[in-house]
Amino acid sequence: MLKKGSKLNSILTGSCPKCQNESMYSDKNPLNLTKVLKMNENCSHCGLKYQLEPSFFYGAMYVSYGLNVAVGIIAFIVSFVIFGASIGYAFISIIVILIFLLPFILRLSRNIYINMFVSYDPSTNSKNK
Repeated sequence: MLKKGSKLNSILTGSCPKCQNESMYSDKNPLNLTKVLKMNENCSHCGLKYQLEPSFFYGAMYVSYGLNVAVGIIAFIVSFVIFGASIGYAFISIIVILIFLLPFILRLSRNIYINMFVSYDPSTNSKNK
């Protein structure tokens, strides 16, 4: 499922979508909030330029919106339906969960977005060996 070459591997690990050999981010820890979106310019292994065009990752905002809506709905269902919380507490739980997951959703949305446009190329793994 998470073997090299799958889109899911690149999305969940934040690795280069073309060669999947290194992280796209300068700091792998998404909880380092000052560097959560700081990316390397290029992949040092295959040379892929991550910023495919100026303002490329603005499109990731739409992916982020969808992820936040999905997480919000899940949080509401869990707190309101399963735990029986009041409407007010259910919405408070949505806000708290979305704030807690913000750095993860930001990175995940960028990972999903770049993987929509760049595919895995197995020939990049044999070039630099």
